[in-house]
Amino acid sequence: MAIGSRAQAGFTYIGLLIAVVFFGLGSVGAARLLAATERAEREAELLFIGHQFRQAICSYLQSGPSAGKYPASISDLLQDPRQPTTKRHLRRLFVDPITGTTDWGLVNAPEGGIMGVYSLSDREPQKRANFDLADADMSMLVQTKLALGQQRTSATVLRSNQAEPLDTAAYSYSDWKFVCRPAVSGGARQPAGGG
Repeated sequence: MAIGSRAQAGFTYIGLLIAVVFFGLGSVGAARLLAATERAEREAELLFIGHQFRQAICSYLQSGPSAGKYPASISDLLQDPRQPTTKRHLRRLFVDPITGTTDWGLVNAPEGGIMGVYSLSDREPQKRANFDLADADMSMLVQTKLALGQQRTSATVLRSNQAEPLDTAAYSYSDWKFVCRPAVSGGARQPAGGG
């Protein structure tokens, strides 16, 4: 009976090891799912915050004694210096959910001022499609960059015998630019100063 007891103990031990392996694999899968869910939530938060910045810049652009001018800095959105009373286009300076800082990249307007913001993260986002209509330009840029990246990867494989590296167009959070563009009216634009 001692031999049967040892054999049974051996099978129990092997069964326990298999259970531990499956538990470990399940834990890894759950951790990956949790990380992907957390990343998707941060991306959704970045899109929300970007829209808040865009709305604040558009509000600044359309109001005040010098309407039609972009804010000179982000702090102008927190307290509009053109107004005699306190006017806030943005209640607070948001933290970038991707970098964890309040540092934002700025999109400068051709005529001066800030027309948009973007994250300074160079990490690659999960989201590649199904952007809001207001973010249609981001969706087009993403598709263009991904297509260019695939073309360059193919060119790298074809030219792998050459020592020079090809410049790649990486897709990152910094490509998500939240820009306020003035509405285009049907009539001709009047020059500044009347006329």
